[in-house]
Amino acid sequence: MKNNRNGSYLHYKDYIGNVCFSEEDAVFHGKVVGIKALISFEGDSVKAITDDFHKAIDEYLDFCDAKGKQPEKPFKGSFNVRINADLHRRLVLTASARGISLNTLVENAIRQTV
Repeated sequence: MKNNRNGSYLHYKDYIGNVCFSEEDAVFHGKVVGIKALISFEGDSVKAITDDFHKAIDEYLDFCDAKGKQPEKPFKGSFNVRINADLHRRLVLTASARGISLNTLVENAIRQTV
């Protein structure tokens, strides 16, 4: 299990799961992030939650294979953001003035933030 400033996470086969701890239930639990499908897992120890996470990913991939559907790939590099029209206009004008695309301007701003 790895930690970052946003909490703990697990990584397996290009999938990332966030990890939380329920003091009331004395159990770790989590879900896969970056995809629409709901894949959850739990365990009462680091080993148990890691094993359940791996099992959940393998079952998801097996299910997709059996149904003949493509599994979702996390973090495809695109997402929708809704902002007010005036900010959108200002971003487009700023990008144009800098000779870069709106995508590049937004990516640069996000990179500076994270």
